[in-house]
Amino acid sequence: MATYKEAKIKKLLAAHKPETICLASWLKDLGISHDLQKHYRRSGWLESVGTGAFKRPHDEIGWQGAVYALQQQAKLPVHVGALSAISLHGAGHYIRLGKETIFLLSSLRTQLPAWFRKREWDHPIQHIKTSFLPEQLGLQVYDAPIPFTISSRERAIMECLYVAPDCVGIVESFYIMQGLSTLRPSVIQPLLEGCQSIKVKRLFLYMADKVDHAWLEYIDQSKLDLGSGDRKIGEGGTYIPRFRISVPRELIEADRT
Repeated sequence: MATYKEAKIKKLLAAHKPETICLASWLKDLGISHDLQKHYRRSGWLESVGTGAFKRPHDEIGWQGAVYALQQQAKLPVHVGALSAISLHGAGHYIRLGKETIFLLSSLRTQLPAWFRKREWDHPIQHIKTSFLPEQLGLQVYDAPIPFTISSRERAIMECLYVAPDCVGIVESFYIMQGLSTLRPSVIQPLLEGCQSIKVKRLFLYMADKVDHAWLEYIDQSKLDLGSGDRKIGEGGTYIPRFRISVPRELIEADRT
């Protein structure tokens, strides 16, 4: 029996990525039964971090190790996006200082497990459920010791605009857009065509035009559904006839250099 348990431990150690969560369901898939999981916890090989989730002793689990488990073990359609993805891409010149909120975006039906929701992570987490963009479009793997899926820069700026002005400032989003001079039209086009938010599409085009990004020339706007009627974004506002949006005066006056 001892040899059997040792073999299972070796299998666990070979499959486990340090500093990440081990889900009970994932351990079971490795052939480690619930009874054996209890034995490993009693013997100190595993430590509980909540219902159905464990960590290895001495592992310091950050939000990255938790998101890794959500994506790779629980197979949840959740990714790091918006301002967080912009920062990870190194385009966060105007990112706010301090302990940054981590934006997790998912499909409307995604429920994060209790062990994740109830634990206090090293950064505050904001979970946004939305279907305004196609689920798998414009995502990529962030290449790090603990890899996880994030939004491309093209998708991330659209997500910033989606949560603006409540979670990300309109002017803040503009300054981010200002630094995105190398976005890929081949990625932008299908994202805009699949985007269900009229606000996001109009704001995106307005900001790109205001900055005069060269890549905007290669976007076929005739294929975009920009809706009808006017849209008001934020308080106050100045009307932009070409894009049929009213935006805060601070955005109109934002530096374009």
